[in-house]
Amino acid sequence: MHVYLDNAATTPLDKQVLEAMLPYMQNHFGNPSSIHTHGREARSAIEKSRKTIASLLNTSPSEIFFTSGGTEADNTAIISGIRSLGIKHAITSPIEHHAVLHALEYLEKNGEIKITYVQLDEKGHIAEEAFEELVSKNPGSFVSIMHANNEVGNINNIEWIGNVCTEHQCIFHSDTVQTVGHFPIDLQKLKLHFIAGSAHKFHGPKGTGFLYMNHNSTVKPLLYGGAQERNMRGGTENVYGIVGLAKAMELAYQNLEKDKNHIRALKQSLIQKLKLAIPEIDFNGDCCNPEKSLYTVVNAALPQHDINEMLLFNLDIHKISVSAGSACASGTDIGSHVLQSLKADENKAHVRFSFSKYNTMEEADYVVEKLQRMYK
Repeated sequence: MHVYLDNAATTPLDKQVLEAMLPYMQNHFGNPSSIHTHGREARSAIEKSRKTIASLLNTSPSEIFFTSGGTEADNTAIISGIRSLGIKHAITSPIEHHAVLHALEYLEKNGEIKITYVQLDEKGHIAEEAFEELVSKNPGSFVSIMHANNEVGNINNIEWIGNVCTEHQCIFHSDTVQTVGHFPIDLQKLKLHFIAGSAHKFHGPKGTGFLYMNHNSTVKPLLYGGAQERNMRGGTENVYGIVGLAKAMELAYQNLEKDKNHIRALKQSLIQKLKLAIPEIDFNGDCCNPEKSLYTVVNAALPQHDINEMLLFNLDIHKISVSAGSACASGTDIGSHVLQSLKADENKAHVRFSFSKYNTMEEADYVVEKLQRMYK
């Protein structure tokens, strides 16, 4: 048995998504900027995909811009947004994805903005009173708070955050990479200026994503070199990737409740069985709270043990693929900034298990069995 439990890093491509992409890889290969038949076929596929995504998010197709993924979408919103709108102050949390933090830090080091970090509670959620006070003292700021954390799974109340930002004339950007395709997102209901999505987080292809930009927050491009994406992103569009993105998103929302119930059952079973198998185990953030965390993520703190330094290697030997902290930092000696911010015990081994619709209860039980043997 080979168990893949690192779906927060990337998900396997859905076969139906591949089938939708193949014609645009093999036959409809035209450049969508060309006016001949081949080009028009490609252009039609892009605009159809844009309409599909806009419909699923309850917004206008004119507010959806295709990118190479979540990182580019976040960078465009942050760097181009702050510069175009003349903003000098940003509010964020210390546990944002590096696509957000590094973009903001770049602007701060360049002398363009000052960053203030909002206080977190003991579980890693935004401290609401502190946030409201911070925003009220800094009206007109650029606020970037993720919908859900990719490492510990904590969910933020972006509806409430959006209302607070609106009250104080702030621009609100949310990294929704972990929630698009997994939770309903109604952009008519939510008061957001920018969100980001990435296809490979919900069984679509890598290298394709989108930026939602509210029509009242038009900004200058991040990438120059062409008139593509209505002059917002230079470069020939990734046609088959965009087709795959739209198909994956369509399938995700068609089967949302079914897949959510299946995955949530796996997550809760894993948590309960790990507690029985390894009584000293703990969990990071609020990942055990089904109301305030991603149903796809469990972040476990395994007890101090000689095996901890080689834990991921040993799990890999048993054909179990998981992540320590965030996969975006795997292969480096840099610890997780999220776990550091949450003051996680450095003596414990911190492992993220993340599920998809393809995982089974048999796989979850297999993981518990192997971990129990290791920690006996």
